Formats: sequence, structure tokens, C-alpha cells
Amino acid sequence: MTATNWAQLLAIHARAVLGDGPFQPPRSWTHMGAVICDASFHARRKYRSTVRPRLQRLQEAWPDAATVRGFQARLAGEDLAAAMNFNAPRRVSTAHGITDLLVANGVDTRPDLHAWLDHRASRAALRTVKGVGPKTVDYIGIVVGRSQVAIDVHLRAFAAEAGVSALSYEQLRTVYEEAAALLAHEPGGFEHAVWQFKSKAV
Repeated sequence: MTATNWAQLLAIHARAVLGDGPFQPPRSWTHMGAVICDASFHARRKYRSTVRPRLQRLQEAWPDAATVRGFQARLAGEDLAAAMNFNAPRRVSTAHGITDLLVANGVDTRPDLHAWLDHRASRAALRTVKGVGPKTVDYIGIVVGRSQVAIDVHLRAFAAEAGVSALSYEQLRTVYEEAAALLAHEPGGFEHAVWQFKSKAV
């Protein structure tokens, strides 16, 4: 089957399960410390009860980390694991890596990062950070307000229910994007509706 055929199956299932919308985009962050920590710490965690409250507290505790350079300055003298209340050395290392990469590329604010992600070379550069895969790159875009799709276990499960399975990350992302177009939804809003539906079912 082609990506369009898979997208049609997914669109039919989505309309039957989720209705016709409209679907709201996910919340995004303007505080760059929260953006970087969200991308670094959220995987395989309960987002609503575990990750989001910590990010909100980080913003309050580190207001000067609203820019990437401000966040980098905080990291130089403080323990991110303690600030986030997560004993997760690999995720802390990923946050440091993303921060250093963004600073090296002159990315300091949310608008900077939003625009920087327009470039394929920028997304490839993020992939060089240990712990950053294609899903994390897409997710970073989402948390700075870009309308796009990040494939996780919830989106894979929803697609499987529609009969769409055994596709690579990039193939399934394309299928979701095409399904969103068929349904006349923004990709980000469609993705978030699926994620909300499946995450509540877990």
C-alpha cells in the first residue's frame, strides 16, 4: 500500500473515534529551559502528573533560564537533576548537549529555535546530541509552537488500531501528515488529539 492508502485508513479511523474536531494544538513553552527539559525528560514518563508540574516549577525557580544562554548559565553552577527532581543522568546529559548545541548555533529564544528548525541541517545537528532521535527533534518543534507530528507509542498504537503498522518512523509521520490533510486539520492539532485520546486510555 502507498502512504496515501495508509493515510485514508487512518483518517477513517480517526473520524470514527475522534469525531470531526476542531482539534486544539498542544500547549507550548516560551521559557527555553522548559523547552529543553521537556524534550530531554518527557519520554516514558507520565506527562500530566510527572513532567508538566516539574517544568512549571522550573520556570518559577529559574526565571533567568527563559533564554538558552540563561539556562546554560544556570547549568554551569547548579544541578539540573535536583532542580527537576529526577535522578536521570542520561537525560540531564541530553539537556546539557541540546543547550550547548543551541548556544553554539546562536539560538537563544523560542522564535530563534522555531526559525532554526526550518533547516534540514539544524535538525540533523540535533540528531548528533546523544539521546536525541527523530521523535525528539519533532517534539522540540511542537513545544515551540510548530504544527507537526512526533510519533510515539500512543500514535503507533492508534495507527495500529486503524490497520496501519510495520512502518518506519518517517513513513508513519508522513501518513499522519497526509491523514491530517485529508481531514482538513492542522498536523499538530491532529497529532495532539490522538495523543490525548490514547494517553487517557493507558
